[in-house]
Amino acid sequence: MTAMATAKTDYKQQLKTLAELMLAVSGESVTMMKRNAPEQALKMKRQDEWSIYLEFLKVMFNLADRLSALHIPIKDQMDFMNGLEDAVSDQLKSVLEPAFGNNADQMEIVLAIGGAVAESRQLYEKYKFMITEDSKTKNELFEAFSDRVAEVLGAPKNGQVLSAATLCASAVVPAISAVLEGKTPPPSALSSTAADAPAESDKKGPTGQEIKLVSLMSSVSGEEVETRWGLHPRFRQDLTPAELQQLTKLLNRVAKILGERYAAVAFSEEWASWHKAGHA
Repeated sequence: MTAMATAKTDYKQQLKTLAELMLAVSGESVTMMKRNAPEQALKMKRQDEWSIYLEFLKVMFNLADRLSALHIPIKDQMDFMNGLEDAVSDQLKSVLEPAFGNNADQMEIVLAIGGAVAESRQLYEKYKFMITEDSKTKNELFEAFSDRVAEVLGAPKNGQVLSAATLCASAVVPAISAVLEGKTPPPSALSSTAADAPAESDKKGPTGQEIKLVSLMSSVSGEEVETRWGLHPRFRQDLTPAELQQLTKLLNRVAKILGERYAAVAFSEEWASWHKAGHA
C-alpha cells in the first residue's frame, strides 16, 4: 500500500468531515457576500458566484495546510493535503454537480479544485506566520483575501463586504482545528461561520445588528476545559497598544470567570449532554 493510500485510510473520516466543512462554509459565505452587496448580487451570474466560492476554498486550503502542520505527522502531511483535495472534489461531485446541470463534466470539477489548490499556494504561501497567533502578517493574508472577494463581487473597497469576507475566513479556523484534533465541529460551524455578520439592509431598529468583534468559546476535551477568546482582525488593527492591553486584561478575566462556570456546569450530571455539543 502506498503512503498516499495509507494517509487516505488513516485520515478518511477527518478528510471527509473537513471537506464537508469547507464546502458548507464556502457556500454560505457566498450567500453572505451577496447579502452585503445587494446591488451587485442582482447582476451576478452563476459563474460569478462560482468564482467567489472558489476564492473561499482557496483560502481555506491554505488555512487547513497551516493547521495540519500542527496535528498531522510531517511524513503524512503532504499526502493528507492531497487527500483533502480529492475529498473536496469527490464531495463537489456528489453535492454540487446537480447545480451545474445533468451534463456537467466531473473532470471540470476536479480540474477546478486542482487549480484552486495551485492558486492557493501561489497567493498565500508567501505569508509567513504562525496560524495560532495573531500577527500583522496574518492580518495581511486575510486582507489580501477579502480584497480578492470584493473585487470578484464587483464591490472593491466596500467595507461591509471586506469585513464579512474576513470574518467568514478567520472564523473557520477553530472548526478546522477541531476536525484535525479528531473532534466533531459544532453543528453551527457546518453552516455559515459568518452568521454574525448581517447585511447592511438588515440593520434596522434603534440598535440593529453588528459584526462580531469579540468572540469567546469554551470547549471540553476529556476532563479538560479550554476557554479562549479572539478579536476580529480589522478591529484589532484599530486599537492602540494601550487599548489592546486593557482589552486583553478584561477579556482574560471574563474568560476565567466563564470558563470556571462552564466547567462546573459541563461536568455535572444534569448537563452531561453538553459534552456532545463540545462548546458553550
